[in-house]
Amino acid sequence: MAEAIVTQRPTAVVIGAGASGLFAAAALADFADVTVVERDRLPDGPEPRRGVPQARHAHLVWSGGVKAFDALVPGLTGDIVARGGRLVHIMGDMVSRAPNEVWFRRFTSTHHRNLVCSRDLLDFVLRQRVLADERITLRAETTVLGLEGDATAVTGVRMGTDGEEGTLRADLIVDASGRGSRAPQWLSGLGAPSVTEREVNAGVAYATRLYRAPEATRDPGFPLVNVQANPARPPGRGGIVLPIEGDRWIVTLAGTRGGEPTDDPDAFVDFALSLGDPVIGELVKGLKPLGDVMTTRATANRRRYYEQVKRWPDGFLVLGDAVAGYNPVYGHGLTVAAQCALAVRDTLSATGLGQPGLARRLQRVAARPVAGAWDLAVGQDAMYPGATDTRPNAVERLLARFVDKAVETGARNPRAMGALLDVMSLERPATRLFSPDMLIPMLIGPRRPHLQGPPLTDAERKSAMP
Repeated sequence: MAEAIVTQRPTAVVIGAGASGLFAAAALADFADVTVVERDRLPDGPEPRRGVPQARHAHLVWSGGVKAFDALVPGLTGDIVARGGRLVHIMGDMVSRAPNEVWFRRFTSTHHRNLVCSRDLLDFVLRQRVLADERITLRAETTVLGLEGDATAVTGVRMGTDGEEGTLRADLIVDASGRGSRAPQWLSGLGAPSVTEREVNAGVAYATRLYRAPEATRDPGFPLVNVQANPARPPGRGGIVLPIEGDRWIVTLAGTRGGEPTDDPDAFVDFALSLGDPVIGELVKGLKPLGDVMTTRATANRRRYYEQVKRWPDGFLVLGDAVAGYNPVYGHGLTVAAQCALAVRDTLSATGLGQPGLARRLQRVAARPVAGAWDLAVGQDAMYPGATDTRPNAVERLLARFVDKAVETGARNPRAMGALLDVMSLERPATRLFSPDMLIPMLIGPRRPHLQGPPLTDAERKSAMP
């Protein structure tokens, strides 16, 4: 017998209790009673779990994501900072070498603040805040087996718990199950049209190791250190040192085809020293590692164009990595997840649930943050050999060249840097790069030579010595 949610309010089911699912639940709770269905057992503290394998690597949340976090869950960022996270000034608290091998000046004139912490801490605080809402119910260790309904409307989900199967019906079903989403197969099983997909895979592999931070660097002011890969010099190799809670450094190294890092602990520091600049290797050699080297290869940019499906079924919505996953080097996944949920909430504020065609409208508004992040990621990654079977289109090639020029200009000019960060932070669309703040410095050209080395201060270098 089908199981119904007995309530006076509209109902929603969210598939997945990762960040995308929790943000979706927070966005929907004002309009419906929400049931979150999660296949894993969720940990009681800031600990890793099977369903988030990428959590072991370096994470940051751009300022556009920080704003969306707090709009959806007021005070969330402050709660994370209170537990050891950090809001870092970009670029003042960051030493960064761009893909075109230009070192950014450490400007302090921009407003951008990125959230830095372990993914385990972020997910734990988010779970605590969202699941404390009495309008949201969690059904853990429960697997969604498929959708109920037909090609015109989705009415519920089939699910299994401890060998028992049942059906949960609701007014809106949201798939936030991540990269492994089975929504295309589920929709096909209902007779819905197929979904166009695209993949751009630069072949990036990641290797991450935790280190005990040198004692003198445990002051919150020690910067992030980032050496980005150059697509013009394949294989692309890069890395980042991310100071996080617990007096630890997450050190993540990355390389594209032919230049991938491995899980060999004896090769980790040597790989870091082999980057275009050896600063990361110099910082970590001699430090005490905390555990083994962890690797990941599932880093392709993959997008499903649900918003283009002409006959979209009522009552169904796909969000987060289930729509598009990005090469994690760009750090856009969490920001886009929150911005998509916020777009859904803002639309529902004007319409409420239950109107015919609403799900299609929600799918389209959720695609806007996706498109901005996708263009930025693909514009770089499509340039690597073997990244895609489809040649980068004219817009992608033009954007990639223009972003390279914008990076070069922003490295020396504070106003241009502000424009660049507005776009990279997903606060503003790419058209922001065509503002006078960027175009005038770009046309004038450099007034001073580029920095030729990593601008760590002498005090920072000394403090990082083991």
